[in-house]
Amino acid sequence: MNTLAWFAFASLAAWVWLLLGQGFFWRTDQRLPPTTRGPGHAREATAGGPGAPVGGHAREEPGAWPRVVIVVPARDEAGVLPLSLPSLLAQDYPGVAEVVLVDDGSTDGTGALAVELAGRCGGLPLTVASPGEPEPGWTGKLWALRHGMALARARGPEFLLLTDADIAHEPDSLRLLVSAAVGNDLDLVSQMARLRVESMWERLVVPAFVYFFAQLYPFRRINRARPRATAAAGGCVLLRTETAVAAGVPESIRQAVIDDVSLARAVRRAGGRIWLGLAERVDSVRPYPGLGELWRMVARSAYAQLRHSPPLLLGTVAGLVVVYLVPPVALVAGAAAGNAPAAWAGGGAWAAMAGSYVPMLRYYRQPLWLAPLLPFTAFLYLLMTVDSAVLHHRGRGAAWKGRTYARPEAAPDR
Repeated sequence: MNTLAWFAFASLAAWVWLLLGQGFFWRTDQRLPPTTRGPGHAREATAGGPGAPVGGHAREEPGAWPRVVIVVPARDEAGVLPLSLPSLLAQDYPGVAEVVLVDDGSTDGTGALAVELAGRCGGLPLTVASPGEPEPGWTGKLWALRHGMALARARGPEFLLLTDADIAHEPDSLRLLVSAAVGNDLDLVSQMARLRVESMWERLVVPAFVYFFAQLYPFRRINRARPRATAAAGGCVLLRTETAVAAGVPESIRQAVIDDVSLARAVRRAGGRIWLGLAERVDSVRPYPGLGELWRMVARSAYAQLRHSPPLLLGTVAGLVVVYLVPPVALVAGAAAGNAPAAWAGGGAWAAMAGSYVPMLRYYRQPLWLAPLLPFTAFLYLLMTVDSAVLHHRGRGAAWKGRTYARPEAAPDR
C-alpha cells in the first residue's frame, strides 16, 4: 500500500475508535435527567461534598420549591434582549424567583431597555445593576457575574441560574431545571442551548460547533459520578449557591476566557455533582448570519481551549487533517488513480463521519445532505483555530464586545 492508503486506513481506524470509544459522543439523547423526586424530599449526603451535613445524615429539602435568583450578564445586548428577557420574566415557577441583570458597561441602552421590558411585560421582579469596568485580572463576563452573584446571594437563594442575555427560555424551563437538580442531587445542571440556525453559514457551521464540542467533551462521560473530564455550557447553568461558595466562583476562575468549562472544573474540584446535556426548552436568539460573525465566535476562544500551547495546536491541526480531511481526499484521489485500498478506506471513514453527524443534524432539524459536507466545515474550524493562535501571538487575544484580553489564562485542566 502507498502512503495515501496508509493515511486512509489510519483515518478509518480513528473513526472506529471515535464511534465506539469516545463516550458515544455522536448521540443526542442526553437531555434533562428524569426527576426521581422533587422538593420536599431528603437529599442524600455525599461524604465530603458541598452541603453535606455533619455526621453524614440526609437532610430535608424545604417543603416549598427552593428560592432561585436568575443572573444575566449583559453587554450591548439591546438587539436580542426583547427576545430573551421577557421569557425569563414569564417563568412559570412554583417557588420564589427573581431576575438580576448586570449591565456590563453597555453603550446601547441595554439597562434602560431591560427596565422598560420589565415594566411592559411584568412577571418576575427585575433588578438592573452595573459593576463598572472590570478590575485587572478579570474577564468582562466573569466580572459581571461576580457582581450579579453577590447581589443574588444577599437574597438567600438556594440556586442561581446563570444565563446569557441572548438565551430565551420556555415558561417551564426553570421549573424543569430545578426539578432535575433537586430530584437527582445535582449541584450544577447545564444545558447546551439550541443555537439559531437560519442562514446557510449557520447551517454549515452551527450544528458542527455542538458536534465538535460533544466530541471533545462527551456528555455521557461528563455525567458520570467520577469523570476524567468535565465541562458545562455557559448559556444556561443552574448552580447550587452553597456549591458556588465552596468552589470560590467566580473569583477562582476570574481570568478564564472559556468560563463555562472553568466553572464546571471548579465545581467538580469542590466535590459537586454535574450534569450536561442538550436543551429542548432553551434557545439562543443571537444571529450569526455571515461567516465573519461565526468565525469570530470560534476564533476568540479556540486557542485558549488549547491552553495557548503550540504543541497542542500542531496536534489538533494534524488530528483534524487525518480524521476529517483525509477521507474525502483518499476516496477521490484513490478512485482516480485506481488505488482501491485508499478509496475504500477513505470512503468508509467518510461514511462513518457523515453517519455520526446525522443525529446532530436531526436535533437541529436540518437536511441530511449537509452530513457529507462535514469535512469542509472541519477545514473551516481548522483555519479558525490557526487564526485564533495568530491573534493571540499578535497580542490581540480574545476580543469580545470591544474588549481584548491579550494574554488570558487558559482554564486549568484539573
